[in-house]
Amino acid sequence: MASFTRATGKHRRPSRLVRSGANIAGIATLATTGVVASLASGSALAAPAQPPEAEQTGLRQAIVLDDSLAETISAQAQAQRTAADEAAARARAEAEAKKRAAEARARKERAAREAERKRLNAFVLPVEGSYISTAYGAGGGAWSSGAHTGVDFHAAAGTSVRAVGAGTVVEAGWAGAYGYNVVIRMKDGTYTQYGHLSAIRVSVGQSVTPGQRIALSGSTGNTSGPHLHFEARTSADYGSDMDPVAYLRSHGVRI
Repeated sequence: MASFTRATGKHRRPSRLVRSGANIAGIATLATTGVVASLASGSALAAPAQPPEAEQTGLRQAIVLDDSLAETISAQAQAQRTAADEAAARARAEAEAKKRAAEARARKERAAREAERKRLNAFVLPVEGSYISTAYGAGGGAWSSGAHTGVDFHAAAGTSVRAVGAGTVVEAGWAGAYGYNVVIRMKDGTYTQYGHLSAIRVSVGQSVTPGQRIALSGSTGNTSGPHLHFEARTSADYGSDMDPVAYLRSHGVRI
């Protein structure tokens, strides 16, 4: 029995896979050559060439973008530098202002300390606005030593008596012929005495400052009327007296 045979040669249609491959190849050829082939007519049409300007568009855009980006970055950098410079300038200004304020405070404190030092080292009259009614060394029987050992300042009873300078109270009370009196050891080691007082406003051991009220004037003790008896001494001992006017003047008091 004769076997069934097929004629040799390609008589079957290409598979779908083969056709798709051919189409892809044709498209690739078209993209490469710019030519469209017509299998039916065998004629070819030239594909319109892309204008040179179109071919360069991507490059020009890239260049433009690169320039724009560079300008943006440069502007940002400049803005950052400007902001940094302004911040540094503000910081310097603030630091300088703080420095000036600190220096001003220091000057003010130094001035205050100097003023306080001068005040504490200053001397004043024991009775403000008064005058001397009996001079130092005046003679007569009214004084046990035969001479006046201090000066008398005119003062009505109850007038404020002031410490002539800074010091420490070493005596405050009755003292015989001096009546009620106060004795102060001054900062320089000398002593001042205030006699014939009607009232005492300080106590032994108390520190006093120039011009501080220590008592009220009166006429207690050996006296003929209200006034302040003031003495300056080199020591606490009676008889170490010195000229009170010269003493006050040596400490800058106008008298």
